[in-house]
Amino acid sequence: MQDFIFSNKTKIYFGKNQLHNLSEEIKRFGKKVLLVYGGGSIKRIGLYDKVIDELNKSGAQFFELAGVEPNPRHTTVNRGAEICKKENVDVLLAVGGGSTIDCTKAIAAAAKYDGDDCWDLITHKAEVNETLPIISVLTLSATGSEMDGGCVISNVDTNEKYGYFAVDNNPDVSFLDPTNTYTVNAYQTASGSADIMSHIFDVAYFSKQDEMDMLLRIQEEVLRTVVKYAPIAIEKPDDYDARANLMWASSWALNDFLYDGLSQETACHRMEHELSAFYDITHGHGLAILTPRWLSYILDEETAPRIKRFGVNVLGVDYSLGEMDGAKESIRQIEKFFFEELKLQSKLSDLGIGEENFALMAKKACRKKGKIEAFTTLYPEDVENIFRMCL
Repeated sequence: MQDFIFSNKTKIYFGKNQLHNLSEEIKRFGKKVLLVYGGGSIKRIGLYDKVIDELNKSGAQFFELAGVEPNPRHTTVNRGAEICKKENVDVLLAVGGGSTIDCTKAIAAAAKYDGDDCWDLITHKAEVNETLPIISVLTLSATGSEMDGGCVISNVDTNEKYGYFAVDNNPDVSFLDPTNTYTVNAYQTASGSADIMSHIFDVAYFSKQDEMDMLLRIQEEVLRTVVKYAPIAIEKPDDYDARANLMWASSWALNDFLYDGLSQETACHRMEHELSAFYDITHGHGLAILTPRWLSYILDEETAPRIKRFGVNVLGVDYSLGEMDGAKESIRQIEKFFFEELKLQSKLSDLGIGEENFALMAKKACRKKGKIEAFTTLYPEDVENIFRMCL
């Protein structure tokens, strides 16, 4: 394994009765706040009113940016950055799921950029050396954005979707109240759960690199947590233990801790970003469709032992099976979990997606160097074949 430095600045308030601390946290960062959120869900569940009460208690002047998209767009980021510059905003407050928090992170960087288009930052044509502080109030267990420094932004004009990491861009404070996820519907709960699992699969678990056994075991425990509690949360949306376990699993699946000493590209995320860039589908659902097909495509004598280990330690596959048979059964079980237990549609064609853009999407997924270097190396023709397997 490689040498590493681990640092995570995010302060977490976890539980039912923590939001009353928001006003004091706001005071630490300044007097002007930009409140960022998506659709009307935070108003329907009463969270918006609670946040406004805390803003008023803080004595801060606040401005609002509503309507953040499920795949946040660079134009929305630009609108937020414009408000920050015009009003001299001190701190950003994101209330929502990963998309809202991702958008807010990009705003935090773009607000410190002299130009007027955040896409310059996303595509690394320009850089910033500082960002605005961020506070988040989480409403969906999925992306882990509440405790990491990355964000993913879409440009619908060019059908591009890229990850972006700004300097010191972790949220400074995040509020995680599982009761705020009670109204998340079955589909979004299932998609979010697939997203949590894919973060572990893509960055760490399915890897040929040497890694710390302790971390590998923790990865399996987080995966087992999702497998256990996602069906419960779908069946009983107000089960606090289920929602709490999914929420904390989401945060720890993508805050760098599980990946210490590892460095590889994310095969399924690269492929899915092209799907949602072209078709604006739900990210976690796209990952659920891709993952078992990707594993089937790359299955060989080298990859089989790790795939089998996942099935045995996470999904209860019979250890006595041979490596190849055990790996194949593991893939069947992950399909069963995603498509039968979580009831996600299993094919891209179910989502109205055909193969007309596959060649271009595959090329873009492999980017300038023409390949994805992950558990195995994928070239554009491989990516295109995996897309076709998903039809």
